[in-house]
Amino acid sequence: MEAGPRDTEQDAPDTGHTTGGLSPDGPDEHVTPEVEVELRPARRLRIWQLAPIVMLAAIGSLMFAFPLAFEFGGGGAVVAMLGLLISCCAAGWGMMAARRVGHTWPGLPARGTGERPDWRVIALYVAVCAGLVALAVWRVARLRS
Repeated sequence: MEAGPRDTEQDAPDTGHTTGGLSPDGPDEHVTPEVEVELRPARRLRIWQLAPIVMLAAIGSLMFAFPLAFEFGGGGAVVAMLGLLISCCAAGWGMMAARRVGHTWPGLPARGTGERPDWRVIALYVAVCAGLVALAVWRVARLRS
């Protein structure tokens, strides 16, 4: 007496059934591939992370721009440098928050991939940052004289 269906392919090797069977090393190639779906939500910067960064950047850039634009007295250079410092702090804070959720700079490999960054991209980033800092320092030094 049988309790359920049995695989009778072993008993009858001349059976023409070819789809859906198992080969010795796994399922046949005719089986449709499974699609993997990520169940975790995508990591994004939240509003509580972005708000203080944006506020610091706005305050710092205003502190940097107003003394340079309106030529305040002797204290204008100090206020401008403080604004530049606050803007740089906001930029650093934003970069660290973005790195924490998995974002990278354009041209650089993603974190954990094991790829090495291209030295030309890094040289370009260093040159742009050095140019911006040189222009800011030159403008503030010109403001003082």
